[in-house]
Amino acid sequence: MSGLPLDRPAGALDARGAWERLLRIRTEADAEAAGLLRDAHGRHRWTQDASAEADLLAERYLPLCLAGPRFTFAQLGQSLDGFIATRKGDADYVTGPEDREHLHRLRALSDAVVVGAGTAVADDPRLTVRACPGPHPVRVVLDPHGRVPPTRQVFTDGAAPTLWVVGAGSGHGQADGAAGSGVDVLVLPDSAAFAPRRLVHELARRGLGRVLVEGGGVTVSRFLHEGALDRLYVTVAPVLIGDGVPGLAFPGPDVMRDALRPPVRRAFLGEDTLFELDLRAPQSGEPLDGEHGGSGEGGGEGQ
Repeated sequence: MSGLPLDRPAGALDARGAWERLLRIRTEADAEAAGLLRDAHGRHRWTQDASAEADLLAERYLPLCLAGPRFTFAQLGQSLDGFIATRKGDADYVTGPEDREHLHRLRALSDAVVVGAGTAVADDPRLTVRACPGPHPVRVVLDPHGRVPPTRQVFTDGAAPTLWVVGAGSGHGQADGAAGSGVDVLVLPDSAAFAPRRLVHELARRGLGRVLVEGGGVTVSRFLHEGALDRLYVTVAPVLIGDGVPGLAFPGPDVMRDALRPPVRRAFLGEDTLFELDLRAPQSGEPLDGEHGGSGEGGGEGQ
């Protein structure tokens, strides 16, 4: 993801043009039509002169573009000591603006973006694409106990479709009242129906096969622990919070050889470091070329 040449001609494909092409890619045929061909080493390269930024975008996001119609991935931004917010819930901003742009690019490449009730209540996120060109995903709020107020932006701003997933008998009457303003309400029969794999299947039935799980730490950890994620992006900022809201939290193994060590790619996002973990690759107890990954679990859908 680094070491790209900077001496490209002024007429080269720029970052905006490259990104607009990447947004349209879902198959190898799409990639070829967009001007990306595999070289002798199997890596995709632009067939025309391209800027360093255009090369970087292709290297970073093309694997996600080509991941297929059913793919679940997650993103977390955290401090060096593993927190996504302070003890009072302040998360503005743990990571820098480059990571914000990265997150918005992930949204633009997804059909749906998922958050838990805790994130919807604490952060009041918009979950739209604003830091880069691209379509808004469907916003999915997991709210098994019906505790997210209908005044949150995802239910009121009308910027993108929203799916409010609530539990039966959980006070979802509030959700019914918001359903007429671009919000669809999905009532699930019991807590078992909120299991990550069942949720992913339900979203796919609605045509939402490419799913970004954005937060919070409990929700991402649960999807990870239950094997519902294909890829995990973790951005680590060079800041120490001390204590606060944890990112990935789970009961780990007794011995290190039982820890998950997925293949990993690294990149710099300003002062932050992005770790991209391939969770679909075969796992073993041995490090892969000296790289280290992680796994996690969280209880419930509080976030």
